[in-house]
Amino acid sequence: MMSKKSPQLRFEGFTDDWEERKFKDNIVSIQTGTNLLGSAVNEGTPLIKMGNLQRGYFSFKKLEYLDSNSNVGSEDIVNYGDFLFNTRNTLELVGKGATWTGISGKYAFNSNIARFKFDGIDTIFFNYLYNTQQVISQVHARAVGTTSVSAVYPRDLNSLLYYLPSIDEQQKIGSFFKQLDDTIALHQRKLDLLKEQKKAFLQKMFPKNGAKVPELRFAGFADDWEERKLSDLFIKGGSGGTPKSTNKAFYDGDIPFLGISDITKSNGFINNTEKHISSDGLNSSAAWIVSKGAISLAMYASVGKLAILNIDAATSQAFYNMIFDDYDLRDLVYQRLNKANELSEWNKLISTGTQSNLNADKVKNFQMYLPKNHDEIKLISTFFKQIDNTVALHQRKLDLLKEQKKGFLQKMFV
Repeated sequence: MMSKKSPQLRFEGFTDDWEERKFKDNIVSIQTGTNLLGSAVNEGTPLIKMGNLQRGYFSFKKLEYLDSNSNVGSEDIVNYGDFLFNTRNTLELVGKGATWTGISGKYAFNSNIARFKFDGIDTIFFNYLYNTQQVISQVHARAVGTTSVSAVYPRDLNSLLYYLPSIDEQQKIGSFFKQLDDTIALHQRKLDLLKEQKKAFLQKMFPKNGAKVPELRFAGFADDWEERKLSDLFIKGGSGGTPKSTNKAFYDGDIPFLGISDITKSNGFINNTEKHISSDGLNSSAAWIVSKGAISLAMYASVGKLAILNIDAATSQAFYNMIFDDYDLRDLVYQRLNKANELSEWNKLISTGTQSNLNADKVKNFQMYLPKNHDEIKLISTFFKQIDNTVALHQRKLDLLKEQKKGFLQKMFV
């Protein structure tokens, strides 16, 4: 029988049991970063703050900088292989940790972050060991404070328990996961680039405000586009309906029921739903079964978010549903409404109250310019469909890699 002190999956040549250790056995020093305050001015020394430090990686959607005249000490600068730890945050986020694998000598870190120096631990390996659920739960148990402001004091980590293999096996495992993360990051960059390219094409291939032709067109088309009202383009439209009863029986059925969570998680297509409604539930409301191929547009919560249904489904009243008899036209309208979402055009139409929302009349009366020639409609629709298919392919590859990593993390640690 496999020892509980060795993982399920190992590299060839390693057979020894992993050794149980306490954090205090491996820690050499702990040092927090600079007290200097950063700003959004894009010059000076970039500053790593608690929002940049995630579980096992760094995010720089927002980045602050220390003034170039600041006297930043070398002890506050991050180098390759440094393990950084978030000492203060919300109760949910406190204790995040990751190993820095970026350039050395460029970034500073602030006083809410501590740098750990180890003996006997490869920090690339520790990045993944630390972010296993077994260790995260131990760290959370040591957090003190309120839900909104909590701290984990480094001294309280002394009793953290984990299993360690030899340094050679650590380096093998760390290198394996680092390569996997690099591959995931590469696929993420490709996906982000494709999405940005699509956004640019949406801007150029539909007329801008006040224009009757787009900036970029397929050869052979020169006519002005015509202004159309959305309700003139589909053959049936209407809001969904929500069952009046909260009784679970209304959701014990076989009719897919579309809610806001389904559309926020979708990548433009709905293939399944979280809930299913009974015919009794359907009959108790103004809901109707929307046929496969329709566009569903969110009027509440995630205003403007839309998707094409790949299933027959009932929807909540948060959606306006549109059925088309011309799928080339539908696909073009779908892309134009995506552009409306990108440009926040819906924000000019929403009603403000306890929550911002659209109403059915405003959706139906939405105006857009479209080609008069069906051949041009088809060419543009096909062009964007090819982009969407490529985006979906890259998304599937990325999701698969993330699932594979999750599986390896479960099998390669004790």
